[in-house]
Amino acid sequence: MVAIKIGMLHYVLDHVYGAFMHRTKLSTPFFSRGWGGTKLDLLERMIRQIFPVVEGQNWPPRLIQPVWKTVWETKSACLKEGVFRTPCDEQLINALPPESHIARVAFLAPKSVPPHKMACVVHLAGTGDHSFERRLRLGGPLLKENIATMVLESPFYGQRRPFLQSGSKLLCVSDLLLLGRATIEEARSLLHWLDSEAGFGKMGVCGLSMGGVHAAMVGSLHPTPIATFPFLSPHSAVVAFCEGVLKHATAWEALRDDLSVHNAGMTLDEVRERMRNVLSLTDVTRFPIPKNPDAVILVAATDDGYIPKHSVLEVQRAWPGSEVRWVTGGHVSSFILHNGEFRRAIRDGLNRLQWKESPL
Repeated sequence: MVAIKIGMLHYVLDHVYGAFMHRTKLSTPFFSRGWGGTKLDLLERMIRQIFPVVEGQNWPPRLIQPVWKTVWETKSACLKEGVFRTPCDEQLINALPPESHIARVAFLAPKSVPPHKMACVVHLAGTGDHSFERRLRLGGPLLKENIATMVLESPFYGQRRPFLQSGSKLLCVSDLLLLGRATIEEARSLLHWLDSEAGFGKMGVCGLSMGGVHAAMVGSLHPTPIATFPFLSPHSAVVAFCEGVLKHATAWEALRDDLSVHNAGMTLDEVRERMRNVLSLTDVTRFPIPKNPDAVILVAATDDGYIPKHSVLEVQRAWPGSEVRWVTGGHVSSFILHNGEFRRAIRDGLNRLQWKESPL
């Protein structure tokens, strides 16, 4: 009985937090400028094109050459920040806001260890994570186990945020798809750089919430075996924006008005159905099974007010061999309290990969 009451408290906390953040008039809602017009049509086509024509033959990542500067250095570790032009093709670059054309990344690595004896995990941003700090704190304690951390600043976030965008509240639905598509490209290119240029012995990708959805997509589409860690993540953005707390932060009337230009008299239910159809493109269960499904570890919360249990289990069912671990708490409390479980999953998943052959 006590456990049930505590679980309900975590669940209620998620909804109280969500109500404060999203139901008040403190900021503009998501998608206040509508669907995105022709950009949405372009993104829908381009996302459908990312699936391999032949099963198991994923398209190769583009090579990048980050320019690095040292932020700080100790006897045992070094933090660098780097910049590189997003490796997206010209169509995607033209759709991105100019502020998002240059990607930023932080790289925290042990010193005095050959790269082929180290692992590195690329950490992707969750909703509202505009800086490197939280993810560096998550990865920092892993340095002593020779696991480096690379943190990507998402398009539309941090210094890459468009001038007119308020916080994390994307202006158009097309921006959500564009953010995801560009993040996939950039993360795959960073993993390729870690492999071919830096010479790391193992690689992985992780993310919390929205970042976990993107991490699952990257793990699915990367051409070589990597460890994949979706933390507190749904199987699709449909869950977040059509079922979870974020449905209260969505500008449904603005979306209806945008559609009414061509379809007068649409109801809000029809608008929500249109949203479900668009966001079904983010359904991870439609993506290929990763090369090493046994190195996929999902960590989910027992009383998550944002992510229902069935959504997590759908990924496990779609990817046989993957593992789900449960932590006690809600979305917000687990985000704060369970970093140790996230780190344990990272260690265990990387241990399920083979080391690359060391260079001669």
